[in-house]
Order: sequence, then structure tokens, then C-alpha cells
Amino acid sequence: MTIKEIAKLAGVSNAAVSRYLNNGYVSDEKKEAIRTVIEQTGFVPSAHAQMLRSRKTRLIGVILPKINSDSTSRTVAGINKVLSAKGFQILLADTENQPEKEIDYLNLFQNHQVDGIILIATIVTAKHRELLKNMDSPVVVIGQKVKEVSCIYNDEVDMAREIALLLPEKGRKHIGCLTVTEKDKAVGKDRLRGFMEAMGEYGLEENVYKEECGFSIEEGRKGAERLLKAHCDIDGIFCATDAIAIGAMEAVREAGKKIPQDISIVGVGNTELSQICSPRLTTAHLHFMTRGMEAARIMLDMLEDGEKVKKQIQLGHKIEKRESV
Repeated sequence: MTIKEIAKLAGVSNAAVSRYLNNGYVSDEKKEAIRTVIEQTGFVPSAHAQMLRSRKTRLIGVILPKINSDSTSRTVAGINKVLSAKGFQILLADTENQPEKEIDYLNLFQNHQVDGIILIATIVTAKHRELLKNMDSPVVVIGQKVKEVSCIYNDEVDMAREIALLLPEKGRKHIGCLTVTEKDKAVGKDRLRGFMEAMGEYGLEENVYKEECGFSIEEGRKGAERLLKAHCDIDGIFCATDAIAIGAMEAVREAGKKIPQDISIVGVGNTELSQICSPRLTTAHLHFMTRGMEAARIMLDMLEDGEKVKKQIQLGHKIEKRESV
């Protein structure tokens, strides 16, 4: 079934059918005739043809660091909830925590007709900033504070400081820190800074043991093993993420120590695992779904209303006190 055939059955011009399909002006009489024919024939407009006419795909590219991450899945769920309600679909690109792949996908999406791009960022390099500054497509960054485009982020320093303070408040004096690379400004550099500020408030800077590891549970376990082997007096561990904390808990148990009697542990993220592990993990809840929804709303403002003002939205957090401390 073509537009020409629809027009013939409805007794209207081809142009009238085209305007109807593209939300243009059509008289009520003609509109009703076209609608009736479409309902009777089951006609479905070609998405490709509509894209060619409008130059809009109603597709949003979403670049994410790790597709099987709890925080990422919650963020993407928030993005999709808002966009799908407005008739948009999302295309996912998994970078596997490789910043250079973020650059590749930014270029790929910009050159392959998506209406906009949402980047769940890890490390923002000079190349990232230069590319973001010159992007033709609308872009929203999640998870890192950037000046080049609109972004949604958390106060990582204050959040890490607040969760880390729970350790000395419980009398812990020899505290380990499992952190990630400081190239990741939010999770690495800023959370480490917040942790150190907390230790400084209790005069414990000299009693801090730092160990860098990856983001996975296994990397957290290995990092904790290194900490425990090098510093047998550790009685508390701050972990940059919940996944790292779950790995650390495993290492502590394998070392024959009890949580929290011998070693208290805190994480960040409030993932599902943090709520069902034993003992349940004390952690900071970050509003991952909310940040996805807010990013999607900013994107819609740019696409539907032509909004060009760069927005920087800082979200809050909530400390979930559980048995691991």
C-alpha cells in the first residue's frame, strides 16, 4: 500500500496524505477520510521514508562503559523510560571501560544519523573535550562534570567523605582504601579525595593504606588480598564501588577475619548485591535511574524545543547504613 493508493481510496490528493502522515495541516473532512482508509487497510508508514523527509531518525545513541554493570543498567533504564514514552529508541554501544572506544563511538554515531548522543563517561581526556566541543549532534554526558556540553553528575567528594566517615566513627584507626585509576575523575580522583578528607578529620592520614584495582568483583578481591597481606593491622576498608567491596568482603573472609567485628567495609552504589550479601553492605545510594531520566529530558529539550543552554545538574545521594559497619 502506497501514499498514492491511500489518496485514491480516500478521494484526496497525494499531498494531503503526505501532510497527514507528517502532522501537517489537513481539513477535518479530509483527515477523517484518510484516517478511515488507513484503519481499514492497516497501512503502516515507512520509517525510512519518514526519516528521509524529516531528516530525523528518532534514534538516540547511548555510549556506556560496561553493559553488565548494575549502575549502567539502571541508568539506561532511566534513559529508555523517558525516551520511549516520546517515541524514541536507543542504540547501545559498550566501550568495555576503554576511553578510546568512547571517542570512536562518538564519531560513529555523529556520522550515522542518530538524533542525539548520551555518553555515560568514564575518563574525559583532552580528545574527549575537543570532540565534544565540536559535535554537530546534541550530546549529554552522564557521570562526569564537563563544561563543553550538558551533563548530569554527583558530588563524588562529599559523598565519599560522608560514607568514609562511618569507619573512624566506629573506632577504626587503620583503614585501607581500594580505589580505581585517578584518570577516572569521578570514581577515582574525586572519591579518593573525599575519603582522604574524612581521614583528615580524624587525624588518620598516616594510617591510610591505598591500593588501586579494577572495577570488577574479582579485581576488588585481589586488591583486598594485597592490602591484607601488606598491612595486617587493617580494621576498615573503603571501596570506590560496591563491586569492589563485594570482592573485598570475600578476601576478608578467606583471610579468616569477620565482618564487621574485625574489619568494617563500605562501598558506593547501593547495587542489588549490596543488599543481599552477608553481611549486607553499608553503601552510598546514587540515583542512577534518575540521572538517566534527567539526561533523557535534557536531550528531548534540545531536540524538540531547540534548547541550546548547557545544563549542569548535580544529583544528591543517600547513605544506606547496614551490617558491614
